[in-house]
Amino acid sequence: MKRLSFFGLVGFIVFAGLYHFINPQFYLPLIPDYIPFKGFVNVLSGIAEIILGVLLLSTRWRKLAGIGLILLMLAFIPAHIHFIRLGNCVPGGLCVPAWVGWARLLIVHPLLIYWIFSGSRYTS
Repeated sequence: MKRLSFFGLVGFIVFAGLYHFINPQFYLPLIPDYIPFKGFVNVLSGIAEIILGVLLLSTRWRKLAGIGLILLMLAFIPAHIHFIRLGNCVPGGLCVPAWVGWARLLIVHPLLIYWIFSGSRYTS
C-alpha cells in the first residue's frame, strides 16, 4: 500500500506540474493580483512541481524534494485564500460551492502536505 501511495504521489505531483503547461488558464486566475508576472509564476511553479516530483524517485534526493514540495504547497496557500475571496468562482473558469473552497484550504491542502511528508520518507 505504501508503494502504491508513493507512486501515486509522484504521478499526482508530476501531472499537476505538467498541467501548468497543458492548461495555464486553469491556474492563472488563481494567482492573486498582487503577485506580478503571473505567467512566469505559473511556469516556474509547473517546472518546480515536475522537477521535485521526479526527484522524489531518487532515494538520494527524496527528503530534499519533499521539503521543497512542502514549501511549494505552503506558497500556494495565498492562491487558495484568493480563490475563496473571489467567491469560489473565477470568471470564465472554475466555480464551486463555498464549502469546497474552504475544504480545499483546510482539509485537502493539509492532507496533500502530509502525503508529501509521508512520501518523502518512503523507503523502497
